[in-house]
Parts: sequence; structure tokens; C-alpha cells
Amino acid sequence: MRNIRPTRPRDRDMPRSRFAAADLLSESLAGVLQRPARSALTALGTVLGVGAFVAILGLTATTSSQIDARFNELTATEVNVEDTAGAGDATKGVVTPNAFPPDADARVGALNGVRAAGVYWTVSLQGASVRSAPPGVDATSQQIQVVAASPGVLAAAGPRLKTGRTFDRFAGDRGEQVAVIGSGMAARLGITTLETSPAVFIEGQPFTVIGIIEDVDRKADLLLSVVVPAKAAEEIWGGPGAANRAKMIISTELGAATQVAGEAALALRPDHPEYFKAIPPPDPKALRGNVTSDLNQLFLLLATICLVIGAVGIANTTLVAVLERTGEIGLRRALGARGRHITVQFLAESGALGTLGGLVGTSLGTMTVVGVAIARDWTPVIHVGTVAAAPAIGLATGLLAGLYPAWRAASIQPAEALRR
Repeated sequence: MRNIRPTRPRDRDMPRSRFAAADLLSESLAGVLQRPARSALTALGTVLGVGAFVAILGLTATTSSQIDARFNELTATEVNVEDTAGAGDATKGVVTPNAFPPDADARVGALNGVRAAGVYWTVSLQGASVRSAPPGVDATSQQIQVVAASPGVLAAAGPRLKTGRTFDRFAGDRGEQVAVIGSGMAARLGITTLETSPAVFIEGQPFTVIGIIEDVDRKADLLLSVVVPAKAAEEIWGGPGAANRAKMIISTELGAATQVAGEAALALRPDHPEYFKAIPPPDPKALRGNVTSDLNQLFLLLATICLVIGAVGIANTTLVAVLERTGEIGLRRALGARGRHITVQFLAESGALGTLGGLVGTSLGTMTVVGVAIARDWTPVIHVGTVAAAPAIGLATGLLAGLYPAWRAASIQPAEALRR
């Protein structure tokens, strides 16, 4: 009679343990809410990282739109015209000191889309200083650039006056010896008020200060100069020469700069349009792209650092939780839980922390962008993709942070865990 040995049931006949999705969700939430204070502090790093990510991209997009508006309002509405007649005739032995006609402002101002236009040049002085008192009197003197300008120059520059006024066409045509200076230059010369009709002395010639400029929209070097009427400067020191060629600045309506640049030379001198070189506003796309790219790279690096800190925090807390719950893990394994079930459970807990941090961080980042935009009177710009991707980034951060702790938990043997 043969010995009959009892047979062990095959593995496929044994009931398999399962971990339903509903059970996984409830267990993960229980693990996260078991110590709410620790979970909140753990998710704080992810909150900061995702919040910084959303705020940085939102603020970058918002400031980029403001840069666009600034370029459109100022740079895209400015045309400069250079007098190249001297350079062009030098090879022929002909010198043209000033190719601009006397009525240059009116000729260009008649073009469609022109707001203001004026001719200017730097006055050539014999190294004399600009003084706030006549020669021989002890007074403040400065080496200051003197600019001869037609009335249209100040109008095109868009000045904001601190006090007084700019000289008009009447003063310019009469060649009155008046001057307009910047507020910083007035402080250097000791001029604080116009009530006493102060004057500046340029090579001994008195010019009554009639206006102090606080700021300008364009041609900021006027703030560091003494601006005098072109006719007065021409009568005293002569007109522009080969070393200080005259130029013209034109302020245009938005969208008209390119057209004005193409018509300015012909309007100035129909007989010799080649005497002038009109410079249209540069295309700011490349500069805007570089600015945006630099901001994105810098701030995204900071956001990445915050996310790494958040991931380290989640990994550290999850690993501590694994060590604290060794007995629970052993009991689960003894009751039939497989290693992958333990792995999935701890990954779900870390992923829940990351997702929670991502959602809160997205809300905080969005509110930051809106708050800054409201405070600066800007239009907030946040791309939909940024808001949609931010919680997913938090989830990915949590899952990556929980990989090692979950692997450690799954590798714990049931008997060893129960002995602990």
C-alpha cells in the first residue's frame, strides 16, 4: 500500500487578497488625518513650491504684458531723424552745416499721425561752466550740457513739470534767452523756486529759468541738460556743425511710427530727402523675449528649489511614519496584505499630501498674482495650463517623495514586524 501524503493547496486555489480603490482611499485619508498637524507641516513645502511656481509664471506673464504696453506707448511711438548731409557731402568737398529747414517742426507736424516734432543739437561751448550767478560773483557752477531745441522737442519729450512752463513757439521765434532745466540740475545749481526769476549764465550769457522738469516720457538726457531755444543759441554760439549734427525727435500716434519714418525725409526736404536718415522704433519682440526668458529661468529655479524642499519633507515624514507603523504593517502582512498593497498605500498617502499641497499652493499663487496686479493697477495674466498643471506637479512631487519610504514599508517581513 502506497503512502499517501496530504497535498498542499496550490497557490491558484487560495483566495487572493485584494485592496479595493475605496479601501485605499479611506486608508490613505486615515493615515494623513491621523496626525493633522504633522501632515500640514509636511505639505507646507509643497504649498510653497507650487505657490511659487504659479505666482512666478503668473507674475512673469503679467509683467510681460506691461512691458508690451510700455513699449507700445513709448518706444513704438518715437521716431528719430538724423542729419547725414555733412557725411554724405564730405567726399565732394561740400559741407552742409544744417540740412533741417527753419520750419522743420511745422513740416513734419503736418504729417498724419504726428503728435509733436522738434529739432535739437548740443551747443559747442569753450569749456565754460553753467553758473547760477554772473561771472565774478561767488555762485554754484557746473559742467552741464547745453541743448538748443525748438519748442517741438519739449512737446515730443512729454515733460512733467515740477514748476513753471516750457518755452513756446513765440519765445522760440523771437530768440528769447530763456531756459528749462531738470529738477536734479536745478538742485545742483541751487535753484529751488521761480518766484525770484532765477537765471543761469552760460559763457556769461544770462538765460532766465522759466520751467523745472520733474520727469519726461522720452529723451531722459534732457533732465541733465540746460535746454534753450534754438534761435537764441544760434544767434549767440552759431548753429550746428559737423561735430554736433542736428537731430529731430518725433512723437507719433500708436501705430503710425513706421509710416511717419518713411515720410519724414521727403516732408523735410523734397529736393534732397537723402540728407536725412529716419530711424523707426525698433522691434521690441527680441528684447521682450529675453526679459521674459531670464525671469522665467530665475524664478523657476527658485520654485524648483521650493519643490525639492517640499519633496524632502514629505519623504522624511513618510519614512518616519513607516518606522512608527511597523507593527501595523506586520499585522497587515500577516492578515494577507501583499507587498504591493503596502507600497500602494504609502504612495497614496504621500500623493495625497502632495496633491493637497498643490491645490493650496495653486490657490495662494493665484491670489498673489491677482493681489499684486490690483495693487499695481495691472491686468492679471495667468495661463490656464499653469493653473491646471500646478496640482499635478504637487501630486508628482508627493509620489516621487514617497517611493523610497513605500519600498521600505513593503520590504518589512511580517514576523520581524510583529516581534518589534
